[in-house]
Amino acid sequence: MKKRIKITPVLLSGGSGVRLWPISRKNYPKQFLFFGSKKSLLQESLNRSGKRSLFSDPLIVCNQDHRFVVAEQSKNIGIKNRKIILEPVGRNTAPAVAVASIIAQSQSKNSYLLVTPTDHKIEKTERFYTAIKNGVNAASKGLMVTFGVMPSSPNTGYGYIKAGKKIENSSNCFSGIKFIEKPNEKAAKKILKEKNWYWNSGIFLFKTEVFLNHLKRLHPKIYKYCELAVNKSSKDLDFLRIHEQSFKKSPAISLDHAIMERVGNFAVVPVNMGWNDVGSWDALWETSKKDRNGNVQIGDVYASNVKNSYINSKEKLVAAVGLENIFVVATKDSVLVSSKDQAAHLKSLVNKLTSDKRTEIESHTKVYRPWGSYETLCVGDNFQAKHIIVNRNSQLSLQKHNKRSEHWVVTKGVARITKGKTTFLLRKNTSTFIPIKTIHRIKNIGKTRLHIIEIQCGKYLGEDDIVRIRDDYGRMKL
Repeated sequence: MKKRIKITPVLLSGGSGVRLWPISRKNYPKQFLFFGSKKSLLQESLNRSGKRSLFSDPLIVCNQDHRFVVAEQSKNIGIKNRKIILEPVGRNTAPAVAVASIIAQSQSKNSYLLVTPTDHKIEKTERFYTAIKNGVNAASKGLMVTFGVMPSSPNTGYGYIKAGKKIENSSNCFSGIKFIEKPNEKAAKKILKEKNWYWNSGIFLFKTEVFLNHLKRLHPKIYKYCELAVNKSSKDLDFLRIHEQSFKKSPAISLDHAIMERVGNFAVVPVNMGWNDVGSWDALWETSKKDRNGNVQIGDVYASNVKNSYINSKEKLVAAVGLENIFVVATKDSVLVSSKDQAAHLKSLVNKLTSDKRTEIESHTKVYRPWGSYETLCVGDNFQAKHIIVNRNSQLSLQKHNKRSEHWVVTKGVARITKGKTTFLLRKNTSTFIPIKTIHRIKNIGKTRLHIIEIQCGKYLGEDDIVRIRDDYGRMKL
């Protein structure tokens, strides 16, 4: 590999991870979860992209609603030199990669991109790096390069790639013969009987110019509207907010369908890198450490005569007796119980919960904000209680509510309170009352995180009853 070639990682942080409900939710999907590690899947992806001899600064493409979580998690592991690109709506992976490619091309005409999801696990990082180096030669020849994983089952959730002959002057890099996106079970079983088929890992390497040329030829509307979205983009704090109306006009399609199935000439690098897309409870059970009965137990769990099961409860005691091949996942507000052979139907159940407008699909009881977090403790008729945590040197927006009043009690730290035209301090074990339509603000001026118990009272207690007057985080535009 030539030293002068540096690859720009494009980290795709979209998706909702519905197959891992109830721990993965629309506003806090699986890429932000930790799964027994000290780092989230996003943070592990960022760490992998930090090899300076191989990569330049990463581009992160995420939903605009996740921007502060992405920024906070990257900051927490010391990643500062990154560009966060905000999608106003999800349009699948082809438009997301198109936007990143257009931005990368404007910065360097001879750039290479490595597109990788942020919600997958890769255990063997050095093998991952070796595979990338092996793919650069093919990418330099104008080929789209994908990375194949040896299949262990006829999984219908993955795309499949058939590898052909070894590419001349390359190391472990083969010409791609066929690309199939998520076949049915019958086709997947047939594929496994043949040789040289691999799962598509969803990771791609290519010269930016090559990808954009394919896009112009195969999907000119995607190129047109994504280019417009970038040209009309605006800076928002540390984020790049692409133009919503232009981006909405782009067709919604995956990179696999848009390019890989139609490009006709691509390369495959087989790699055994301990890859798992963590796409279902079954996949999580497969990759987790088990006890002698084949069980994965996480949290406050007691099990008797239970076999080959996954039980996860960090919030409350779960006791199970005489069960086999089940999933039990408990959070503060939801419990999932499923047999293993029916877990594939979870998505349809989540769709039903979504159509019924259940809030448990959207958010956890604990919600993260750029200033800290709040957790709903209880909800009753015309009231709810929350535990608010404000980070050091942070403050909420200057705001008012038209439909609710609030009572605040400080349990730890020191707060500077704005209430109407007055400003005063609140310390531990002191309180104040904020009437309806009164302008107010909380600021943490202490040396520790500020903890407040908030009691809201009113006939409507929705989060959309916030009128912001001033905000440190650019949220008044939304």
